[in-house]
Amino acid sequence: MNTAPRVDIDLHSFWDDPYPTLARLRAEAPIAFIPQLNGTVMARHEDIMASEKLIEVFSSDQPGGLMTRLMGHNMMRRDGGAHAAERKIIFPGLSPRTVRDHWTARFQAHADRLLDALLKSGACDLWRDFALPFSGECLKDITGLTNARAEDLDAWSQAMIDGIANYAGNPAVEARCHAATAAIDAAIDDRLSQPADPEDRSMIGLMRAATMPGANLRANIKLAISGGQNEPRDAIAGCVWALLTHPDQRDAVLAGGVSWLQVFEEYARWISPIGMMPRRVAQPWRRGAIALAPEDRVFFLIGSANRDEAVFADPDRFDTGRDTSKSIAFGAGPHYCVGAWASRAMIADVALPALFARFPGMALDRSVPVRNGGWAFRGLLNLPVRW
Repeated sequence: MNTAPRVDIDLHSFWDDPYPTLARLRAEAPIAFIPQLNGTVMARHEDIMASEKLIEVFSSDQPGGLMTRLMGHNMMRRDGGAHAAERKIIFPGLSPRTVRDHWTARFQAHADRLLDALLKSGACDLWRDFALPFSGECLKDITGLTNARAEDLDAWSQAMIDGIANYAGNPAVEARCHAATAAIDAAIDDRLSQPADPEDRSMIGLMRAATMPGANLRANIKLAISGGQNEPRDAIAGCVWALLTHPDQRDAVLAGGVSWLQVFEEYARWISPIGMMPRRVAQPWRRGAIALAPEDRVFFLIGSANRDEAVFADPDRFDTGRDTSKSIAFGAGPHYCVGAWASRAMIADVALPALFARFPGMALDRSVPVRNGGWAFRGLLNLPVRW
């Protein structure tokens, strides 16, 4: 029986701004059952780091979970050797060396083309007009779905992340997710109908060469789209927004005192584009008066851990000079994000320096409010700028 204390939350305000609720949970009920989510949350950094290592208790393998049901059984929902085997196949295409030697030049070409098209406009929604298509074009290369449009990948990604965060069971949200996964399957079928290229470093190319079962290949491509589109998209726009609203830190970056990588790492801690990781309780667990039973659902609240006062001083402040080494924005342990190096290259090596070099006078368009949203996945919804 689950004996964690019950804490009620308002889902609408939690989506708009989760941080007051997360601070209350850390202070008053760091392990709590949230009936609105039908799951138990862990809100403190220390508890999440310790529990993440207990894969025999807190399992990523969730046969009945939303991600598995809607997107297939991907490597993120596997533990131990099964996870490691699929990760080993994909990793060579996303290793730091491959990102540096193969992908970064392609990322730069996408950024240059998109910025050339925007240069004369004088204003845009940077989230929609640059961050979205740039993330999509890079993801097309990485996944191998070069037969799709960037806009397609963005729509598919949003439909899937809405679906796997649909804990309220909205049937319209689920239907959109099913439509997206069907469209992805059609695009994968089209790519697999083409002759294999032994030099293909994309995920499809590597998984195909390793004769990975088709269901696993499809599930891993859907996984890559669900996170690999929205997170770089939102982080690019979010980093720009953070610097434009913190001009002293923007000036420090432009003067060379702070690296673009520091900007990205601090933004990823501050906002945590992936705000939550779900786990299934595989065997009974107890801490003090709190007991969890097999098949209970647990959420590791990454967005809370990355603002834990016990780990980060003044955690609600965006500070590019901060030590972010204890951030878990990319996860921890065996499930550390395999796309982390590609994300760093896209954002810190290419997008941010290119944007501020091309648009040195960039400023927020104050006539249109900037909107943020989400808790399981959090990011900007627009970024009106002018230059």
